[in-house]
Amino acid sequence: MDPATGASGNWDAIVVGTGPGGATVARELTRRGRKVLMLELGTGRPISGSFFQGLRELMLPGKSLLVTNDFLGVVRGITTGGSSVFFYATCFPVPLEMLAAHGVDLTDIVPEARAELPVGPLKDEMITPMAARLMESAQRLGFNWQKLDKFMYQERWKPGYPFGYYGDPTGVKWSARVYVEEALALGATLVNYAKVTRVLVENGTATGVEYLVNGERRTASAPVVIVAAGGIGSPLILRHSGIHAAGYDFFFDPLITVCGTMKDVSSRRDEIPMSAGVHMKDEGYLMTDMALPPSEHFIFTAQVLRLTKLFAFRSTARIMVKVKDELGGRLTERGGVRKKLSTADHAKLLHGYENAKRILREAGATDIYKTWYLASHPGGTVKIGQLVDANLETEYRNLYVCDCSVIPEAWGLPPVLTIISLGKRLARHLAAEPKPTSAKNATLQRLAS
Repeated sequence: MDPATGASGNWDAIVVGTGPGGATVARELTRRGRKVLMLELGTGRPISGSFFQGLRELMLPGKSLLVTNDFLGVVRGITTGGSSVFFYATCFPVPLEMLAAHGVDLTDIVPEARAELPVGPLKDEMITPMAARLMESAQRLGFNWQKLDKFMYQERWKPGYPFGYYGDPTGVKWSARVYVEEALALGATLVNYAKVTRVLVENGTATGVEYLVNGERRTASAPVVIVAAGGIGSPLILRHSGIHAAGYDFFFDPLITVCGTMKDVSSRRDEIPMSAGVHMKDEGYLMTDMALPPSEHFIFTAQVLRLTKLFAFRSTARIMVKVKDELGGRLTERGGVRKKLSTADHAKLLHGYENAKRILREAGATDIYKTWYLASHPGGTVKIGQLVDANLETEYRNLYVCDCSVIPEAWGLPPVLTIISLGKRLARHLAAEPKPTSAKNATLQRLAS
């Protein structure tokens, strides 16, 4: 029977969450002929790209927008496709050596994942005058500021393209919805507004999940359960299922933006955020150009009481500083985020702020100021080597986790390609496929030993 009626159905696997991890596992398993049920807490309404869609699915206080005890906002997308619907579509390399040190080898999977995704640096004509000005100024100061890889179907792009900050109805920006739709086309089933309350476990083995739809309690059974509800959602589900150590000592990549007023170049409607930047690995932070939609410019500027700059959207140049924060904090039983920035975290943000100021001044900006703290893609709440093994399996047999929560160390970079690669590896494991061998595999195995 169909799960929408409340019956359990006959599934080969249940995937909880449809962000990059869950969508990838569901897609890969359906491609291998498995019958997959996807359960998504959020809506599946079509992407409109409107501010109101972003408000409902990304900035709803207490649900998608959480505030820490340090008054730092943590955002997460709750919709089909997860936060990838609203991300800035920037692709950073996978931390192969870090994962190899924890027994996870992705060397053969990452090239496969990249080949299936629309990944690459922007074409020159997609770099706007504002982004080019910041890149040239950073390079004059000696920073290795370069174009960044983007998850975008650039052949679909046209001049004047409005970037999909709140989802991209034009289909230029990739999101995990692409993989969800592929899974559905191959026979998977998706239930939206499904709040998974716990994993059902018998004799130490996962047998299904319990979930709510419109207040009605339902169950679904399968021999394999993959929890992919994100760095906040997954540990809460595990706790409610008896794995009480989930949700502690995590990272959430705090950031600020540094703004200045430009007189001879204007921000355009077709700015693409994070077109270029530099990873200051030794210093522990990332700097990129950071365009924002007018609504967010207004919010960010009002937060720091720069009232004279509220309507100076077009004349504002902006650089994001995102730091690799120290592990710490805890999630409350109701999903609240309790974490304060450390002294070292503040020092990194200050160091990045000073360098961003230098770049803005070199670009000709005046009236420079920084905005308040924000955080994105929380992770490390269900770490590999602590709560899941190298195959992403928990202490319960056949219960797996596949999202940012499993990343075992603080990293400080957007993790989408890493999560997709982990999802492909997990599907390969679940399908009991032999692992490819290569010289690179042997090299990284030596590094990990």
